[in-house]
Amino acid sequence: MLIKETPVAIASGHVNMYALLGRARVPALCLFLATAFTGAAYGLDKAQAKPELQPKQELKSSQAADVKAKEGAKTGQTKPEPKTAPAADDKAKDAPGRSESRTVAPDYVIGSEDVLEIAVWKNAELTKVVNVRPDGRISLPLIGDVAAAGLTPVELHDAIVARLKEYQDTAIVSVIVNSVNSYRIFMLGEVKTPGAHQLKTKTTVIQAIAIAGGFTQYASRNKMVIIRKSPDGKGVRIPVPFDDIVQSDESTNKNLYLLPGDTIFVP
Repeated sequence: MLIKETPVAIASGHVNMYALLGRARVPALCLFLATAFTGAAYGLDKAQAKPELQPKQELKSSQAADVKAKEGAKTGQTKPEPKTAPAADDKAKDAPGRSESRTVAPDYVIGSEDVLEIAVWKNAELTKVVNVRPDGRISLPLIGDVAAAGLTPVELHDAIVARLKEYQDTAIVSVIVNSVNSYRIFMLGEVKTPGAHQLKTKTTVIQAIAIAGGFTQYASRNKMVIIRKSPDGKGVRIPVPFDDIVQSDESTNKNLYLLPGDTIFVP
């Protein structure tokens, strides 16, 4: 509401207050309305604004564990820890075995200088890698010397188990041939490369001649002989004429397999 301006009356000796208020009330009213409008607008915006959600503070793993432990202590119950399954490698190590060969057949005959691994299940002190001595024996903890030369891995396994039964009821043993060093033959006479030849697999007479480089031009092929050591230590001569070997069939096979220590002599 606008108030009509009136001149200030000074002559009467006093100020016309209504006239002064009439001049001042217009700007004051505008200021009041502006302030009220601004406050209402601010209140409306604040009312419409969605309150911000405060993120919940996650407990650290150690604090959470402490809280669970305290709760379990109050109730008298504790959560059992899950059991971890054993690794596959551990199962393989714990698996029992009988006999094994990494380089030879199961019927291989152990000889001097062979390298064997004797594994006793769940007994690391008795598990050893040993060399077969020139006397044909091996040395193992607890049971001492054991004859190994002339036996197959299975036969040696049975001998070791029988000795261990004196100290324990059950013994699970594995005999592993790590390295074959005893399969050695000797070529003498009219061959191109005479001397000792180390073999890894079963070898026949013809194969041995090929390993030695073949005959020389002066060789008497049909007078070839094998000198083999018998169990009593004596040498046995076995004639192996070359023509008989070549002309023989399966029923009369003269192409013999060589044994460790055999000597082939070609005059």
